[in-house]
Amino acid sequence: MSDTFQMTPIGWVRSPHAETASIPKGPSAKHTAEGILDIRPEFEPGLLDIEGFSHLYVIWAFHRSDSYDLQGIPPTDDRPHGVFATRSPRRPNPIALSVVELMGRDGHKLHVRGVDMLDGTPILDIKPYLSSVPDEQVRRGWLGEAEARRHRDEP
Repeated sequence: MSDTFQMTPIGWVRSPHAETASIPKGPSAKHTAEGILDIRPEFEPGLLDIEGFSHLYVIWAFHRSDSYDLQGIPPTDDRPHGVFATRSPRRPNPIALSVVELMGRDGHKLHVRGVDMLDGTPILDIKPYLSSVPDEQVRRGWLGEAEARRHRDEP
């Protein structure tokens, strides 16, 4: 059994975000930027029937992350949390998951809204967004607690 493995991008994100500072962050952040998931032409047959889905999971790589921290203080709280309880890019395996709205397809290019990735981000996989968890059963953990503290402290 090997301790490592490699992945090859299936495509790249074309995004208006050139730097991380331009990406909205935090629980109230609105991700409305439009972009393109530019899938490599040889993978275009894998997009068959994707147009029937309103939203997609995009699995991608934090390609600019060069190390990791097991704990950190996120921008939405003043307390430390474990990396696996955050969306930090500083992870042992620098992968990420985003949900985007599929607006249309042009061959091997998917036009999407809700881009929170940098331009040139490698895409590892795409899956249709499906959730069977009812909203009333979703818990927001420390993030919900931080939001409650912030609202309590507001004038």
